[in-house]
Amino acid sequence: MPNNGATRKILIVDDSVINRAILADMLGGRFEILEAENGLQALRQLQTYGSEISLVLLDVVMPEMDGFEVLALMNRYHWIEEIPVIMISAENSHSVVERAYELGACDYISRPFDEVIVRRRVINTIMLYSKQKSLVSMVADQMYESEKNNTLMVSILSHIVEFRNGESGLHVLHIGTMTEMLLKRLAQKHTHYDLTPSLISMIAKAAAFHDIGKIAISEAILNKPGRLTPEEFEIMKTHSLLGAQMLENLPIHKNDQLVKLAYEICRWHHERYDGRGYPDGLKGDEIPISAQAVSLADAYDALISERVYKKAFSHETAMRMILEGQCGSFNPLLLECMQEISGRIQEELEINSLSTTSRKEIHSIAQQLMTRKEIMASNRTLNLLEEERIKFQFFSALSRELHFEYSVAPSLLTLSEWGAKQLGLPPLIVHPGSSRALLEIIALEDLRQLKTLLCQAPIQNPVVEYECPLKIQGVCHRYRFICRALWSKDDPPQYNGAIGKLFDIHTQPEAAALRPAAGQDPLTGLATLEQAQQQIQQQLTRCPQQTFALILIDLDCFEATNQARGHSFGDRVLQYLADWLRKVTGPEDVSARAGGDEFLLFTPCAAHATALEIFQSLTGEYEGSGLSVSLGLATTESAGRDYVQLYHAADLALYHAKHSGKGRCCCYDPQLLSTDTTTAICPIQPYTEDF
Repeated sequence: MPNNGATRKILIVDDSVINRAILADMLGGRFEILEAENGLQALRQLQTYGSEISLVLLDVVMPEMDGFEVLALMNRYHWIEEIPVIMISAENSHSVVERAYELGACDYISRPFDEVIVRRRVINTIMLYSKQKSLVSMVADQMYESEKNNTLMVSILSHIVEFRNGESGLHVLHIGTMTEMLLKRLAQKHTHYDLTPSLISMIAKAAAFHDIGKIAISEAILNKPGRLTPEEFEIMKTHSLLGAQMLENLPIHKNDQLVKLAYEICRWHHERYDGRGYPDGLKGDEIPISAQAVSLADAYDALISERVYKKAFSHETAMRMILEGQCGSFNPLLLECMQEISGRIQEELEINSLSTTSRKEIHSIAQQLMTRKEIMASNRTLNLLEEERIKFQFFSALSRELHFEYSVAPSLLTLSEWGAKQLGLPPLIVHPGSSRALLEIIALEDLRQLKTLLCQAPIQNPVVEYECPLKIQGVCHRYRFICRALWSKDDPPQYNGAIGKLFDIHTQPEAAALRPAAGQDPLTGLATLEQAQQQIQQQLTRCPQQTFALILIDLDCFEATNQARGHSFGDRVLQYLADWLRKVTGPEDVSARAGGDEFLLFTPCAAHATALEIFQSLTGEYEGSGLSVSLGLATTESAGRDYVQLYHAADLALYHAKHSGKGRCCCYDPQLLSTDTTTAICPIQPYTEDF
């Protein structure tokens, strides 16, 4: 049986030492054996090794948690879908065996064990699951290639239309991006339209065809620099029907969902909610929600874009004109969604504005391929995570502190060994909210309040504090929780759990020193972005003749490193960068954590020299991991003296730096950015052309 160069792991779960030893002897020569003497230990092993475990041999009758409870939890958290389970027991009654199969066990072996039968069933089960995973991978590869080709073809076709129209090809990207943003927000707020993630994605793709009917309109009308005559406008209005007819007359695929959505959008994206649109005068929800969303996105992008007949309006002006009804009537729910995402619209559209479609597509594909490589390298990642867990446990034991880790799925509370002994609790607690042992120490209401604070903690500032009494060995003490909420990378992010530690306020009053000052980031001790904005604007006002530089610093590949080596390592990297900034900043400088792995430095010093110093100091190695940064730099000479404009310019430059390679600094220049060129800085070649 092939093993891809790695010994497969088998987890044996049995409360009998003799039974575990017998099974280990039968299988140990060919497999790496992990052992657990009860269900709780089995869950800990599953949480630690995950899909590295090729098979679980699970006893039925055990203390703490029996085999059926383990199976139920493996079903609840979908582990059973990837990890096969063979039940082992001396109990072979029909009801027991049937229940095991109902809970997802793939086989059942009765004691006493027959070595030949055990080995053959184990090998057959592992081979079956291995082939199933290979088949899933092949199907995923085919779907990936198909999706990539479909997206590219849609993009090419839509850009042909925009090219003839004399408009920027970015219009297509903007419509798709904003349509998706609007519908995602609408789906979060209301269930009336039954907007699934797959449907939203398909509508965003179909939006690329919204103006396909313009192919049949004369270029003299399409590109006329002045106002159209009434007769010309009537001709222009026919593009919606012409586009719908093109799709309706397709010889094949016209019944596919994508084509049907494209038809709706082509025909009705100029309808208005009050019935005053064209071509059919539909009103309200007579207009498909796909066309309604594209209609609003189209109106907004038309306002903020320069056309042959008008200059571009600002975001604020466009929002005001739409909300005041100057562009026609729109669905109030969509207008509400637009207001709620207003702060993100410019950022998302600018990301799509900074490169051509082909460049963006290539980057997207490369990013997906990188992700796939990381999935293939999951064994190495899991090993690194396990090493990090061992280090954490070791240093936690030495520090004699009450550390804990909580995960939502599965619902597990893990305590440091020293902390568990101090509290008189087991190191691993399943479903802590219903654990009698835990609730004898802390009130359920305090647990709920702490969870509420963690769930409400903003992603940019996920550290929370909470004080409450704990009853330990019959004596009440007041403790302070200092916790960090953990969030997923989904959209919207999901609360995954928390890490933290406890301090007895009476015996460890120094814990109060950990409380961050107002306007201070709790992890790094630097200023928050809001505090930095106030300080920077004050300096800009106080020194109107002085030239300043604003530098945004972003850690390269931080997310991958964080996932590979754990959140505690990621926190140390962020603190290391913050400590360095504190060392190099002078009294006139402002340093801050801008959010996540991004930092800000505002300085009156020579911008290029400062950027080079950052590269030289923050490029190399930290605790065995490579360290490099990308920088976006803007000066008051190129971007003006308003903080918002200055930050925005540095952010645009940082985007260029991140998407043109690692370890780069791009300097903002309006003229250079408009031609897709930036000046790159690096320690070896300070001034080179980026593209």
